[in-house]
Amino acid sequence: MDYDLNTLLFAFGLTLFAGLSTGIGSAIAFFAKRTNTKFLSVSLGFSAGVMIYVSFVEIFVQARSELVAELGKDNGYWLTVASFFGGVLLIAIIDKLIPSVENPHEMHRVEEIRDIENTKEKKLMRMGLFTALAIGIHNFPEGLATFTAALTNPGIGIAIAVAIAIHNIPEGIAVSIPIYYATGDRKKAFLLSFLSGLAEPVGAIVGYLILMPFLSPVVFGVLFAGVAGIMVFISLDELLPSAREYGEHHLSIYGLIAGMLVMAISLLMFI
Repeated sequence: MDYDLNTLLFAFGLTLFAGLSTGIGSAIAFFAKRTNTKFLSVSLGFSAGVMIYVSFVEIFVQARSELVAELGKDNGYWLTVASFFGGVLLIAIIDKLIPSVENPHEMHRVEEIRDIENTKEKKLMRMGLFTALAIGIHNFPEGLATFTAALTNPGIGIAIAVAIAIHNIPEGIAVSIPIYYATGDRKKAFLLSFLSGLAEPVGAIVGYLILMPFLSPVVFGVLFAGVAGIMVFISLDELLPSAREYGEHHLSIYGLIAGMLVMAISLLMFI
């Protein structure tokens, strides 16, 4: 598959926008008060709503359409479902391998972090670096998905970029605040969280260099279904439980519904 330079730049630009939205969340955390847990609860619920809606309504459906068109109804449906749960398994393994204190989707209360005693500067730095690495690992497949979607269908690429960008804003908040309380340095927390968002355009570049020569409707469908599984797992296993821990149960649900509504409207506008 060959693409002209303008198409490649457009796809990369969307991916860069989605990735660097983590920095927007970091900036909010940089200026925010320390204990705005209600805002975090709503934001994480909102993020989960965006990701769940776009995964089931758009990404999974698009993947299934591609695979059914190429492999037939039965084989296409089976491979779509298998790829979806393959994505779930992949992100579950990643979360299992990353220690919870360094996992960007494992939320901790301020009191818990401040109770850490006898912590040296090297250990604090290690915590910050590994947190940035962890979020980068999670952002890598998202960048690949945004890039390939934009190349195949610019409308869907825009919608997915919007979804991931909205998700990355509260994710940047959720990452920056724990790093700040671990290190006591707001600028360091902002920088590490901001830089971790660069994993998405890096994912786009790697995807183009490695996968583009082999990108077919089947590969595209498998990739998309897998990313849908990754996004749903993150939402249900990490974001929603964390949102409920940070605030009242109803706040996270209100955020969830608001996220779904915003995503639905954005899909209607861009597709």
